[in-house]
Amino acid sequence: MSKAIWAEVLATLKEALGANNFSNWIEPLELTCLSDGVAIFDVPTNFIGNYVSQNFGDQIIHQLCKRGEEVKRLQFRVPSQTRVATKPKTPAKANRVDGASGSPLDARFTFDTFVVGKPNELAHAAARRVAEGGPVTFNPLFLYGGVGLGKTHLMHAIAAELKERSPELNVLYLSAEQFMYRFITALRERKMMDFKQLFRSVDVLMVDDVQFIGGKDSTQEEFFHTFNALVDGQKQIIISADRAPGEIKDLEERIKSRLQCGLVVDLHPTDYELRLGILQSKVDVYAAQYPELEIADGVLEFLAHRISTNVRVLEGALTRLFAFASLVGREITLELTQDCLSDVLKASDRKVTVEEIQRKVSEHYNIRLSDMIGPKRVRNYARPRQIAMYLAKQMTSRSLPEIGRRFGGRDHTTVMHGVKRIEELKALDSQIADDLELLRRALQE
Repeated sequence: MSKAIWAEVLATLKEALGANNFSNWIEPLELTCLSDGVAIFDVPTNFIGNYVSQNFGDQIIHQLCKRGEEVKRLQFRVPSQTRVATKPKTPAKANRVDGASGSPLDARFTFDTFVVGKPNELAHAAARRVAEGGPVTFNPLFLYGGVGLGKTHLMHAIAAELKERSPELNVLYLSAEQFMYRFITALRERKMMDFKQLFRSVDVLMVDDVQFIGGKDSTQEEFFHTFNALVDGQKQIIISADRAPGEIKDLEERIKSRLQCGLVVDLHPTDYELRLGILQSKVDVYAAQYPELEIADGVLEFLAHRISTNVRVLEGALTRLFAFASLVGREITLELTQDCLSDVLKASDRKVTVEEIQRKVSEHYNIRLSDMIGPKRVRNYARPRQIAMYLAKQMTSRSLPEIGRRFGGRDHTTVMHGVKRIEELKALDSQIADDLELLRRALQE
């Protein structure tokens, strides 16, 4: 294959995939040869090779064939290693990646790099227990929570730990979308026996974002039978989703029931202390990469306060901040942070209004809005009122006096008392903690 043809393919991919995807995944590829329908590439790491194979392989093959090259599959290799990551000939067969079949694992996502705090300590402990292997104690382990709270990190960490402890285990990690894609492909190519053998022969099945099979009747049917076969065989199943099993839309009741029969663990939204801990752990890593940079007091605390909904956004903001400071050769001050991250900070500003909170809380507790913000002090109205005040303090930028005015002209000390009382109760009363989490999610949708 000529260099000119590959250069044309690169230009097309850059336009199709965007600058970031291209620089991160395509640019590192080095085409070495084309032999017997196999295009062979050198890559810096196995992870890059497998990610490209899974996500961009078909596009690369299509672009090469479009220019007259007879390419049937791609092969990726790390020059310093003998291991090869190969694009499967048929999607129905899983490739083995770093000791786990299916999706590639991110080497950064280990238990050592997972920052533990009160919102995620139970999920972390449960994941650790499963990763120890041995007899199955709860099946399945179901992890759920919003975007960027650590579900995928824990899934990857479990797979990595199992590989380390028991390399002989057949661990299959993939997304629900990949499960569905492989099922449909097996149906189309009449290879259902291969599909069933693949998924029923594993020792540990890990399915990420299972909410995506909601409403897919045939896929749910096969997932149900696969689930039962593995449980009957005492094989471990680990599932993640963005919500609890009972809240997944268009998921069959029998599957919801199966998912709830093990241990269901919620990863709560991060609190300030956990976000600060995550930032401090990242700074320790960046200090080695950018030894010349200094970070002023108060910067991490500022970020932990302002970027509160998504850990990925939080980590990405810190990465950008260090890169920018390195390029301009300046200390990371609060002023530099505000200039560099102005778009991120603006997008992270809380947009929920006090009125929205009041309406949602009154609906949740089935009381009239006028009663909740009115003068009555009976418990049926007082507790929802305090919960609404607490959420208003947490989710809006309004001051205590402003919140008080929106609750029938109450004094700011009344709001302060209500907020403090709910803080105390959520640690003691699991129902109130669950109500707060449900309301928070509903308001953030």
